[in-house]
Amino acid sequence: MEILGIDIGGSGIKGATVDVTTGTLTAERFRVPTPKPATPDAVTDVVVEIVQHFDWKGPFGCAFPARIKQGTALTAANIDSSWIGTNVEEILYRKTGLTATVINDADAAGMAEMGFGAGRDRLDVVLLLTFGTGIGSALFVNKTLVPNTELGHIALHGMVAEHYASDRARRDKKLGWKRWAKRVQEYLDRIEFLLAPDLIIFGGGASKPKKRAKFFDLLKTQAELVPAELQNHAGIVGAAYSVIARTNTATPLNPIVSAAS
Repeated sequence: MEILGIDIGGSGIKGATVDVTTGTLTAERFRVPTPKPATPDAVTDVVVEIVQHFDWKGPFGCAFPARIKQGTALTAANIDSSWIGTNVEEILYRKTGLTATVINDADAAGMAEMGFGAGRDRLDVVLLLTFGTGIGSALFVNKTLVPNTELGHIALHGMVAEHYASDRARRDKKLGWKRWAKRVQEYLDRIEFLLAPDLIIFGGGASKPKKRAKFFDLLKTQAELVPAELQNHAGIVGAAYSVIARTNTATPLNPIVSAAS
């Protein structure tokens, strides 16, 4: 079964068709830079461009950088604050004429990893963390999603943690890999104190193999720490997957269905 997945990020908006029974992309990923400012009109225009690029006519999934409840954005991370209070699913329907399932972006990546990636065989407490423009989080207990966690926004050294330890913070502050790894370690120590997960999946742009090789071995956790397997495709795959999860159809990650609907 093929579904279009779209992943809205702080730097780029990406889409592809996905085989949601295997978690694999069935077409080459199409990416458009995120408009500045990332207002509802500007972002949804890009979504329309991606839908038209794939000549897509059916329901689609959208990973979105905000807490999402009943399709409405309650926060806005790395996009324009005018999104807050906006029903994202309704505005996407008005712009595209298609039904959209919208889910928090980190939750989407986590669903992909739990269904098809590093967490697929785990039934304990699993935490996905994405290190990119910010720090996203997705928490699972017995493969059931605890939706809309925002663990990148915990306090660390008197500031928002993602402003201290995200990959963007590394670039903005021109930190070497060892110095940045020390910050990431401090963040992981804090997270483990709060949650004590059994498995931490390290995802986002910083999990790419070439980057990972420069710092990953410097990190030490009580939990098992593994890199994400789907990497930058995770948001797209999870967005597409959320469409069938919402309809309560049988899926490779069936226990997650009730939490995602």
